[in-house]
Amino acid sequence: MKKMLKIKNLCVSVNNKEILRNVNVEIKRNEIQALLGPNASGKSTLAYTIMGMPNYKITKGKIFFEGKNITRLPPEKRSKLGIALAFQTPPTIKGVKLSKLLEKISMKKINEKEIGIDHQLLERDINVGFSGGEKKLSEIIQIFSLNPKLVILDEIDSGLDIKKVEKLTTLIRDKLLNNVSILLITHRDNILRSFDPDVVNVMLDGEIVCKSKNWRKIWKTIMRYEYEKCRECRLSTC
Repeated sequence: MKKMLKIKNLCVSVNNKEILRNVNVEIKRNEIQALLGPNASGKSTLAYTIMGMPNYKITKGKIFFEGKNITRLPPEKRSKLGIALAFQTPPTIKGVKLSKLLEKISMKKINEKEIGIDHQLLERDINVGFSGGEKKLSEIIQIFSLNPKLVILDEIDSGLDIKKVEKLTTLIRDKLLNNVSILLITHRDNILRSFDPDVVNVMLDGEIVCKSKNWRKIWKTIMRYEYEKCRECRLSTC
């Protein structure tokens, strides 16, 4: 399979503080990779850097998307190339209906019945008074409308109960993001089971310390030893 995303020796600073150190990640077409790690380990920083968000300064390294160097491209150009990010905490936008936003950004038509979305949700201001589940659904529908090639899911299960997580992940996997490369950032095993990632990465203190094709083994180790065993692993075969 051809590489969709390649990150090479990436170092990133935020407010003059180094957060990421020599990060290397390669994601193939239609591949699902997971990114695990404790809070404040740099996972979201990596997601925002891939998306090209301001204030995330690349001090070293490069990012390639479908062979194109996108290291210095702004977010809107990365989006047009096919990269999309689902935020952990989606923003509230008063005065803008979800349906109107979708009309502006849509590159792919939404079938409301197939997705099972309530039409009333589309006619509400974006995330204003939305429940946690509605916010996540709104975010995923926006991403689906962009018809992306690579989707970064930054803890989309945050704040949701198990049933809502299962419903959301099934929708993403089966209806919305079929045949799309995914980078999944999470702390929970139920979403890992739903997506069954091809590769799992463990990040500690801004570094990828472990990679494996066996996410179940890695998760079992984390559950037993937390992340201390991963510190010892240091890019072994796990």
